[in-house]
Parts: sequence; C-alpha cells; structure tokens
Amino acid sequence: MSKLSIKQWAEEDRPRERLLLKGVSSLSDSELIAILIGSGNRKETAVELSKRILLKSDNDLNILARLGVTDLINNFKGIGEAKAITIIAALELGRRRKGSERTEKRKITSSIIAYEEFIPLLTDLNHEETWVLLTDRSNKVVSTFQVSRGGISGTVVDIRLILREALNKYASGIFLGHNHPSENCRPSPQDQQITKKLKEAARLMDIVLLDHIIVCGDRYFSFADEGII
Repeated sequence: MSKLSIKQWAEEDRPRERLLLKGVSSLSDSELIAILIGSGNRKETAVELSKRILLKSDNDLNILARLGVTDLINNFKGIGEAKAITIIAALELGRRRKGSERTEKRKITSSIIAYEEFIPLLTDLNHEETWVLLTDRSNKVVSTFQVSRGGISGTVVDIRLILREALNKYASGIFLGHNHPSENCRPSPQDQQITKKLKEAARLMDIVLLDHIIVCGDRYFSFADEGII
C-alpha cells in the first residue's frame, strides 16, 4: 500500500494549511519541522520524517539543535544539505531570539542569574566557547562579549583581552562563563588555573572576578557557590 502524500490529506490536516487556519501554536514540533523541509522521502511524508528526526533526538529540540549538517544528512534519508541547513538555521534563530528577549540591563545577584545570562550564548554548542559579562558597581551587566571559541575539549582564554575590555567599559565586576559540550560539570585543571589567574590580575586593577560559570546542558557549576574563587 503506497503512502499518502501530504497534498492528499484533508486540508485541515496539512501543516501549512492548518497554520493559516488555526495559527502556528496549533502545530506540533514535527509539523513545524515538516514545513521547513517541505517533503519527505519515498517511504515517509515530511511529517513522518520529521517525527523520526525528533524521535532520534529524544523529542528534545535542544538535542536536535546540537546536530550538524553532516549528522542530519547521514542519518535521515530525504534530508539533503539544503534541508539540513534550513533546520539548523531555524533552531539558531530560536536560540538568538531567546537571547535578545531582555533589553533592560539585568542585575546579577546570584549564580543562577549569571547562568541564565550565559544560557543563550552557550547552550546547544558542540564545541567550547568562553564569554564574559562585565558589570558595574551595582552588578548590572554593561557589556557581553566572546573571549574564545575552541574545539570539543577546550579553548584558549586571553586574560589581557578580558581586562582591556573591562577597563574600556569602566567595569567593576567580571563574570566568566564557558560550556562543557560533554555536559560534565566538573571543572578541569585548566578551568581552575584560568580562574585563579584572572582573579589575581583583575584584583590589581580594582576589578572583582565575581564568578566563573560552567554551563553543562540544563545544569551548571559555580566557582563562587563552591567557594573556590
């Protein structure tokens, strides 16, 4: 028995038509992905293929967002380069939207707030990146910038770059943050060494390293909370 194409479905069951009739919130994640890819393969409709893609990602968009173009092409028949790029671009737009939702300067009073500031910058990455939040005397964020981008196992952090930017912005405090793609929150010896060096160098300029946050999926490690900063 041959499969029905989406065009043969009742109009109210087709993702694009249902979006127009009932709004985007009425669609499931798989139906939204089906709209992105447009078509499936010989054995699956776009919706069926999208469901399988999500199933392989444990129905977790955060896991799906970590897949690269090659992962999608090699694991899912019917997904070529153009479709893979479309999926990745859509998920990245969602990540950036989440990061731009707050326009007001936020006051960081705890490690959980610092972690929330780093989430849009460091989540869903399959490589390590290091970012810095600079704060004023009331702990409000005055600047956010990337310090380094590296491979799976680490990055090289230039402390001079951080301090130069801190001085240029007349910052009083620094929050250092980086991610562990392995989702192992334990700080490495290199993490501890960088933290110690930055703390000592910043102190000479009357700037305080307030915390170093390691983002590991939906968990985090705080050097300040652990009393090692």
